[in-house]
Order: sequence, then structure tokens, then C-alpha cells
Amino acid sequence: MVSARDVAEALSSERTKAILVHGNADMDAFGSAYAIARCFPGCAIFAPDGLDRVSKMVAGKMETAVREGLGEGFEMTVVVDTSSPDQLRAPEGFSPDVVIDHHKPSGRWDSAKLFLCDDSRTSCCEIVLEVIEAAGIEVPRDVGLMLLGGMLTDSGHFQFAKPPMVSAFARVMETCGIPMDEAMGLVQAEVSISERIAMLKAVGRVRFERVGQMIVATSSAGSFEASCCRALLDAGADIAFVGSQRELEFRISARATQEAARKGIHLGDILSRVGKETTCDGGGHGAAAGISGIGDVEAMLMICMENTMDSMRAIRSKEDAQRLPDLRN
Repeated sequence: MVSARDVAEALSSERTKAILVHGNADMDAFGSAYAIARCFPGCAIFAPDGLDRVSKMVAGKMETAVREGLGEGFEMTVVVDTSSPDQLRAPEGFSPDVVIDHHKPSGRWDSAKLFLCDDSRTSCCEIVLEVIEAAGIEVPRDVGLMLLGGMLTDSGHFQFAKPPMVSAFARVMETCGIPMDEAMGLVQAEVSISERIAMLKAVGRVRFERVGQMIVATSSAGSFEASCCRALLDAGADIAFVGSQRELEFRISARATQEAARKGIHLGDILSRVGKETTCDGGGHGAAAGISGIGDVEAMLMICMENTMDSMRAIRSKEDAQRLPDLRN
């Protein structure tokens, strides 16, 4: 079993290292990559398919260079917060030296030399923090700030936080002397007019179905899929899927309320199953997941809804069974 110490030893080598993040990389991915690049020698950050809006803003604040491509010419390849090679648009046979992740293992990184994954963690930044600590490195203040930013965004500003993340967050705040308002300010970005319009359009195009007291909604958008999902949840949905079509490729973001997740909805499992059925790349966490690939987004949204409704019916049947009197008495 790979440990944080094993990864720390590998990263401490003098070999040059390309740190790769998934497409449209969020703050958890970028914060993880930044922390590794600052704490270990010979590193550069690569985003093969770009950064998301918040990560771009933070990269500007931190004056951090992010390159394109897969780090060709570097002696080591390190992948963070990425559940499969498809999220990097990597060619067949792509085999990194190190993978650090917190998504449910998909089996797609079996060829990696070191695969450190803990899907019980809220964020990848928590695992990267453990790697840095295992190397005996005192966390620099800017690194601490970036790790806090990743934990904040992946926990939905603590809505989905688990005890280990809260503990890690407090430890970084204390050791680096970072107040909460500074950490929150790092990842706060004004919502652009384009994002607001996209959310309004997604609400206007919504389709939904109901099982018991739970509602699943689907919609389409040209961009800002995750923000549009949150708009649908705010409008009353328990689970939301929003997809976009770019020529032959589609991308779908999925979000669920914490109450739906507590009842048993696990979007990562649902989209992983859909991905296997449709030969697409799907997965994620209980309340936040995604799927992408070649295909028609409307057809994929329908498949996502049907699979989710099956899960909702199973949950409802279980709840109904628990309400029935015990006839054996």
C-alpha cells in the first residue's frame, strides 16, 4: 500500500517534475499542484485543458505560471485530483509516475508507479498536506493559503466537510497564521454577467421528475455547468444535471443537496456506472460529480436522469419498508 511517505520520497528527488491537473481544473486541483510545485524541487504546473474561473483568478493573484500540454521533456509526471487519463486528454498508454487523488478509484491509474488515493477525504489538498508533512517540510504561508482555498471550494465552504478536513484546515490556519477572512477572500470571485445569464437560461430550460419527496432536474448550458447546477438546487431540485455540447463532445456536471446525499444518493457511483455503460468517463463524489465523452448531451442527460431515478426509487422503497410495522411481532 502506497503511503504519504513513499510519495514524499519520490517527490524529493532532484528529477524534474511535471505536475498535471484535470481539464477545467478547480481550486482543489490547482491548490494541490501549487503546493507540490512550491515544496519540492524541479516542478512546473501543467493544465492540459485549462483552469476554471476561480483557479484562473487565483493563479493571477499568486502570479503563478501554468503551462499547457502533458509535461513532455520532464523526468517525472505527477497527476493530482484527477480520476482518469481521459480528464487530461492523455493518449493511450499514458502512465504517470505519481498519482494523488481523493476520488473513488476507477482502475484507470493501475499503471502508475505510485498511486496514493483516499476517497474518504473531502479534498485532494488534505492528502497533499500529509505528503508535505511526511517530507518534514514546514508549510510555507502561501502554500497554506492555497491548500485552504482547495479545501474550502471542494467542501462547498464547509457544507460537505468531514472531520479530517476540518482538523487539517484548522492545523494549517494555526501553523501558517492565516485568518479565515483571508482564506475566504482568496477564492471569492464576482459572478460575471455571462455566468448569471447562463444560470438563468439553465433554469428556463429545466426538465424534472419526482420520486416521493425528491426531485431530479436536468438542463443544458453553453458554459458554467456547475454554477447552473447550483442554480437548479437553489430553485428546488434535490439533484441536478447540467450538460453542454461542444461539437461531438459533451460534458455534464452533477450536484446534489447534502440531504439527498445523506439519504443515499451518490452521484459519483451513478456517473461511474453510466460511464461504464456508455464508454464515457464518469465519476466523482457523493454530492458532486461529472461525466464527459463523445456523444449527444441530451441523450446522456436522459440516461443520467433514469439512473438517478432508479437510485431514488430504491431509497424510497427502503424508507417505505422501514415504516411498515414488524408483522412478526
